Amino acid sequence: MFFLRRSISYFIIGVLIWTVFAFFVRDKYTVPILMYHRVSESGASGELNVVSQNSFDHQMKFLKKHGYQVISLDHLVEGIDKGVLFNRRSVVITFDDGYDDNYTKAFPTLRKYSFPATIFLISDSVGTPGFVNWQQLKEMQDANITLGSHTRHHVYLPDEHDQSVLDDEIINSKKSLEGNLGREIKFFSYPSGGYTEEIKEMVKGAKYQGACATNRGYDRFNTGVFELKRIRINDSDSAIVMWAKLSGYYNIFRSFKNSY
Repeated sequence: MFFLRRSISYFIIGVLIWTVFAFFVRDKYTVPILMYHRVSESGASGELNVVSQNSFDHQMKFLKKHGYQVISLDHLVEGIDKGVLFNRRSVVITFDDGYDDNYTKAFPTLRKYSFPATIFLISDSVGTPGFVNWQQLKEMQDANITLGSHTRHHVYLPDEHDQSVLDDEIINSKKSLEGNLGREIKFFSYPSGGYTEEIKEMVKGAKYQGACATNRGYDRFNTGVFELKRIRINDSDSAIVMWAKLSGYYNIFRSFKNSY
């Protein structure tokens, strides 16, 4: 009798947990936006924003093997604006800064799986040592890679109070990229994810169509397209961690962080 009562208790607890999930969590699905920076040849050497080429290849293979639908940031932003209900295995891939290994290491793998991605560029770093050049960027944008702005000099915007500097970083980075690439730059990424309401309004005013942060801000569900939370992918992420980060519910359990 004791074991029967215990089994019934476990069953009731299980039903309650499922009910909570079904009514309060399941409808909070958010398309995960993955955030990368560098892809190294051999290993990450303990650096936070570096994954090895082997890990990156394995992670992209994981997406393909398990049937994830990799969509463009453009598709995601348009869908959010229109209230689209996305497939629960959708995912977006992004890179910050525009390092040269995005072209030499990441791009071949993305092309292998026909995955779209967005690379946010520090416009004044393009063509300098360690960063992609204009010819590489033109090749990538012709192969399903969207290019966005990450300011001119990677300035942490909330610390900058000179309006002319903010204009230069937000507006002129867009103009520079558009002038050199010959295409509209639709999206912006806040350096280190930092922004204020005023900065967000400036990005809107500069005619961007959306902007990405990191884990900053209080909108867990990415309902606003100018403060999109992203999920950092690490070199050491196991299959279980990848499942969690790709679940669409990862943001629910992350701690709140100020946007600046």
